[in-house]
Amino acid sequence: MTWNFAAGRLVASQPWLEALAEHVAADDRDFHRHEGLYFGVGLETGALHTAFIHSSVRGQGAGGLRHWPYPTLESLIRDGLRLSTGMSRKNALAGLWWGGGKGIVARQSEHGDRYRDPAYRRTLYREYGAFTTSLRGLYVTAEDVGTGPSDMAEVFATTRHVTCVPPAVGGSGNPSPATAKGVVSAMEGALDHCGKGGIAGKTVAMQGAGNVATFMIEALLARDVGRVVATEISAPRCALLRERFAGRPVEIRETTIGDLSIFAEPCDVFAPNALGGVLGPETIPLLQTPIVCGAANNQLLDDRRDDSALAARGIIYVPDFVANRMGIVNCANEQYGTLSEDPAIERHFSRDWDNAVFVVTKRILELAERRGITSSEAANELADEACSQAHPIWGHRGRAIAEGLETDGWGR
Repeated sequence: MTWNFAAGRLVASQPWLEALAEHVAADDRDFHRHEGLYFGVGLETGALHTAFIHSSVRGQGAGGLRHWPYPTLESLIRDGLRLSTGMSRKNALAGLWWGGGKGIVARQSEHGDRYRDPAYRRTLYREYGAFTTSLRGLYVTAEDVGTGPSDMAEVFATTRHVTCVPPAVGGSGNPSPATAKGVVSAMEGALDHCGKGGIAGKTVAMQGAGNVATFMIEALLARDVGRVVATEISAPRCALLRERFAGRPVEIRETTIGDLSIFAEPCDVFAPNALGGVLGPETIPLLQTPIVCGAANNQLLDDRRDDSALAARGIIYVPDFVANRMGIVNCANEQYGTLSEDPAIERHFSRDWDNAVFVVTKRILELAERRGITSSEAANELADEACSQAHPIWGHRGRAIAEGLETDGWGR
């Protein structure tokens, strides 16, 4: 099954997608002239496999594979549209010659905890690898929420179009440490822009204390952070982190889904580190912070409304695709080999390279201030300009691949 886009309108190849296309077209806030959406069903698992291609102008659509439950097909599609757009912008602002894409496997909630079973995951991710192979390199997948290096190893068994594979097979492995370090660099850029100095002595509040957040805490402690307060819904993880950071200025609070108390925590930087859509009319009024900068994707519930709401409260917002770029940077070019303390990666953490996280964060915030626009508008403007630059060698090759898939009847 495929869902292609032409002249800004949705064109579906299956009747059930046609009805959904009409519905989504009435609310186009997540549609940014995407090049194509691709859907497949696993022959053995029955799971829905998807790939979202926003832009392949700068190169193949690159972005992680999310394995997550969704209440409706529309919610899955909207998430894929947002995430793939964010990847185009993230890759462009990072100076990578990659386009923007995203993969989603819909977790089969009706099967309970089957998704935890190693044998099931092996089959599932090998299916997804074959699905990716069928796209002929238009999309390159990687690790994301709900997936890990071992899953990427299974994807790698049936496709070469994957990154974040384990070091044992020549990959870059877990990108979380680099992602965390990049988010902290963006925090430093925002603090510097506001004339508030560095991390030392500051209070950072975090919604979510998962893998990336844990490495963020490590990086913040290395910079003498004054205090970290983090919430987490998993009791075992809370216990693990309390033991890990015992005696350090870190407070781990066990919470429940729907508990918004962390948003009202007084702090110097608030970091959304869980899933997207957490900043909206219900949570923005609660914030007691001058800066929002976190690791989660798509933090704004409505990017046409909520960035303005933050600005109206005088809160500096660092767009997620500016702060959390280092996951894709760490793995995007692993086919060119790896180095210890790779200079091609380490320069993103510097303050003297034009595309460094710190430098780009300040550039965006200064542009927003100078032009009287929101930081999201400033970041989107710079990113979309970079997205229009075709790959210096291959040009817009992705468009030709997509057209070839359509001509050859992919999904029919």
